[in-house]
Amino acid sequence: MAGLEDFAGKTALVTGAGAGIGEMLARKLAEAGMTVCVQDIREEAAQAVADDIGGEAFALGGDISDRDSLAAAAQSLADRNIALNLLWLNAGAGVGAPVLKGKANAIDWAFSVNVMGMIWSMQAFWPLIEAASGPRHVGFTASSASLVAPDGDFPLYALTKHGSFATAEALSAELQAEGIASTILCPGLLNTDIWDGARARPERFGGARRMDPAISGMWKAAQTPDVMWPFIAEKLASGGGYLVCPTDADLIERFDERHQAIRGGFWPLY
Repeated sequence: MAGLEDFAGKTALVTGAGAGIGEMLARKLAEAGMTVCVQDIREEAAQAVADDIGGEAFALGGDISDRDSLAAAAQSLADRNIALNLLWLNAGAGVGAPVLKGKANAIDWAFSVNVMGMIWSMQAFWPLIEAASGPRHVGFTASSASLVAPDGDFPLYALTKHGSFATAEALSAELQAEGIASTILCPGLLNTDIWDGARARPERFGGARRMDPAISGMWKAAQTPDVMWPFIAEKLASGGGYLVCPTDADLIERFDERHQAIRGGFWPLY
C-alpha cells in the first residue's frame, strides 16, 4: 500500500482547481512534493493558482462538460509525455434551481457538469493514468448532500450530486478491477464560491451569470476547505475509500432517517 510520501515527485491533476476545494487540493498536493496540474474552465484562475504555487505547477484549461474540450486538453498533456499518478475529479456546479419548474438550460448544465463531466474527465485522462508507474489514485468530490434525501433550497444540486456519487462508485469499482485506488469525498458546507457557480457557465447553457453576494452568507461563515486535508492525506496514504467530512451537526441523523425509510420499503420477494 502506497504512503503519501510515495507520491512525491509524481504528477497530480485536479479539476476545478481555480478556487475552492480544488485549489486547496492543488496547493496541499504541491506541498506534499507533487507536480500539480491546476485544471479549470476559467483558464486565468487556473493560471493564477499555478503561478502562486510556483515550482513546476502548471495550468490547464478545458470544459469538463464538453467531451471534445477535455479530450483536447488531455491530448496536450500526452503530447508532453505527462503521466498522472493522481487524478482528482473535483469540478462541480452549484445550481440553486428547482427540478419541477427548473429551466432547461440550468438542468442541462447541472447534469453536464456534475454527472457527465465526471465521466468525460475519467475517460479523457484515463490513458495518462494507465501510462503512470508507481502509485495511482483517483479522487472524486461528491457532497454530503448525496447521502441524505434531496430537500432544502437546492433540489437540482442535490439531485445531480446523488448522480455524481453514484457515478463515482461505479468508476471506483472499475478502477479497483484495474488495481487503482480511489477516494470518494463527501464534504459538507464549506467556505467556497460554489454559490456563485454560474459565473463560469458556458454560452450553450445560458451564459455566465453572477449571483447576488447577499446569498453567500452561510458559505462565507463556514469553515475553509483546508480543514479536510488531514483526512484526505490519510486516505491517500491508506488506499482510499469513503470520506465524509460534514460541517452540519444533523447529517448523521438525516442519514439514518433516509436509510430507515429505505429499509421500511423492503418487501422481499424470495
